[in-house]
Amino acid sequence: MCGICGEMIWSGGQASAARIETMADTMARRGPDGAGIVTRGNVGFGHRRLKIIDLSDAGGQPFVDTLLGLTIVFNGCIYNYPELRAELAGKGHVFTSTSDTEVIVKAWAEWGPRSVERFLGMFAFVIHDRNTGRVAMVRDRFGLKPLYYAETQDGLRFASTLPALLAAGGIDTSIDRVALHHYMTWHAVVPPPRTILAGVKKLPPATIRTYEPDGSHTDELFWIPLFERSPEDAERGMEEWSEIVLDALRRAVKRRMVADVPVGVLLSGGVDSSLIVGLLAEMGQEGLATYSIGFEEAHGEKGDEFVYSDLIARHYRTSHQKIMIPSEEMRANLPDAIRAMSEPMVSYDNIGFYLLSREVSKTIRVVQSGQGADEVFGGYHWYPKLVNSNDPVSDYAVSFFDRSHERLAEHLNPDYMAERDESLEFVRAHFAQPGADDPVDKALRIDTNVMLVDDPAKRVDNMTMAWGLEARVPFLDHELVEIANRVPASLKLAQGGKGVLKEAARRVIPHEVIDRPKGYFPVPALKYIDGENLEMVREALTNEAARERGLFRKTYVDQLLAEPKEHITPLRGSELWQVALLEMWLQAQGV
Repeated sequence: MCGICGEMIWSGGQASAARIETMADTMARRGPDGAGIVTRGNVGFGHRRLKIIDLSDAGGQPFVDTLLGLTIVFNGCIYNYPELRAELAGKGHVFTSTSDTEVIVKAWAEWGPRSVERFLGMFAFVIHDRNTGRVAMVRDRFGLKPLYYAETQDGLRFASTLPALLAAGGIDTSIDRVALHHYMTWHAVVPPPRTILAGVKKLPPATIRTYEPDGSHTDELFWIPLFERSPEDAERGMEEWSEIVLDALRRAVKRRMVADVPVGVLLSGGVDSSLIVGLLAEMGQEGLATYSIGFEEAHGEKGDEFVYSDLIARHYRTSHQKIMIPSEEMRANLPDAIRAMSEPMVSYDNIGFYLLSREVSKTIRVVQSGQGADEVFGGYHWYPKLVNSNDPVSDYAVSFFDRSHERLAEHLNPDYMAERDESLEFVRAHFAQPGADDPVDKALRIDTNVMLVDDPAKRVDNMTMAWGLEARVPFLDHELVEIANRVPASLKLAQGGKGVLKEAARRVIPHEVIDRPKGYFPVPALKYIDGENLEMVREALTNEAARERGLFRKTYVDQLLAEPKEHITPLRGSELWQVALLEMWLQAQGV
C-alpha cells in the first residue's frame, strides 16, 4: 500500500522531477517507509512506500526492469502473487525481489493488458513501456485503490490523491457543476470520471487506459459485473446458497492474510467484521489483534457498540483494544480528517475511521475490514422498497437522494446549478444497462459499483492511509461478489436484509451479533450539531472564503444555522453538515 504519482509530457518536453517530488511529498503519510523518483525523457514516476510485502529495498519503487524495458509505480496488493510468480518463473522469468510489484511487471511482459484479469486484489498502477513509449493506467475492479489525473497544458499528471495534484500547481480548481449536483443529491457520491473540481478526474474502476506517445488514449473495461442467474441458481435454496457464500468468503478472508507483517481486524461488533474474526479463528489464528472505537453520547444517542465487539473479542480471545474518543478530541481532529479526504465525504464515520486508524497504526500495519457487505448482500433499508417496483429509478431516488432537483435549485446559487437533473439521469442510464433485470438487482449493481466506490471504499482508503495503515476488504473479493450477484434478491432481503450472509454467519459466530439491530460507526455529536460544533461550521460557512465562493444561497445557509436539527435528509443525515463539510474541504485544500 503506497502513494503513486507521475507526469507525462506530450509536447516533446521533459517530465519535471521537482513537480513529481512535490506530489510524492504530499503523500508521505500514505508511504512513510521510503520514497523514489524515476524520470526518463517525457515520462516521470514518483512513489511513497509502505512496506507490507518484501520488506527489503529490492521491493522499492518506482520499479524498473531494464531487461524488459518496463517501469511501474503500484499502489495496492496482489493477493495471489505467489502463485503468479511461480507460473511466470516456469516460463523463464527471473525475479530480483519477492514483491508483488515485480510480479505485475513480469505478468505484463508475458500476457500484456490481459494480465490484469489474473490479478486477485486491489490495485492502481501506471506502467511505462520504454520500447513503445506507451503508458498504461490501471485501476482495480471496485476502485479500492484511487487514481486521480489532471490534463495540463502540455501533458498529464496522475496521483493517488487529489491534493497531491493540487500541490504541483496549474490545476483548474473551478467547481464542476455536474459533480456538485451529484454531491448535493446523491449523498456526496460523485461518479467517475468527475470530481468536485473541474480540472481533476479519476480513472473509473476496472479500466485499462493506454496512452500513446502523442497523448491520445483508449479505454478498456476488463471486468463487467452481471446479475444473471442460471435455472440451477434460481432453484437453489437458502441453505445451499449460504454454504456457497461461506466457502467463497473463507477464500476471500484467507487471501487477505498474505503479508510479511501481522494482519489485524477492525471489529465494529456487527455481523460483517465479526464474521471475519470468526473465520480467521476457524483457520487457526490465535491472539488476533482486533480494534473498536466509540464516541461520547449526544442527545441520548449512544456513541459506541462495545457490547457487541466485546462479545466477539471474548468469544474468540482476541487481543482486543477499545478506543473511546471524547467529543473535544473528535472536534480537534476534524480539520486533519477533512484534509485527509481526497474528495469531500459527508459520512460521520470518516472521523471514526481516521481516529481508529491513528491508534491501530501504532501497533500494526494491515487490517481487514467489513466494508462492502451491505451493498453486496442487500443490507440497506431502501432495497425492499424496490421489490416489484414499476418505477425503480424514482423509487430509488426517493429512498436515497438527499433532495430533489427542484429543491436543489432553492439551495444553490444559480451560477452553480446544473441545467438538468444530472443525478436522476445518471441513475436512469445506469439502471437501463443490460445485465440486471430485477429492480433490486439494478439498485445493488449501482450501489456496489458506483456508490460504494466513491463513498465507503474511498473513506476506508483515505482515512486508513492517512496513518500508513493498509485496509483489506474481503467482502469485495470479486469472485465472492460474482457469486453474490447470482443469489436471488429474495434471499438477500430475508431476515431484515443480508439474509443469505446472516444464514452463513450462523455457522460460525454467536447469534447475538447476527440478530442485533443494524449498527454503524455512531458519531452523535456530528449528527446533532450544536455548541462548539455549530460554531465551527458557522465560521466555515460565513467566513470570507465562503462568501466569495458563494456556493449556497444565503437564505438557505441562514435556515440551516438557525435550526440544524430541522433539516435532515432521507438517510437521516444533517444538511448543515453536508454543506459545511464541502466548504471546509475546499478551504482545507486552498481552493
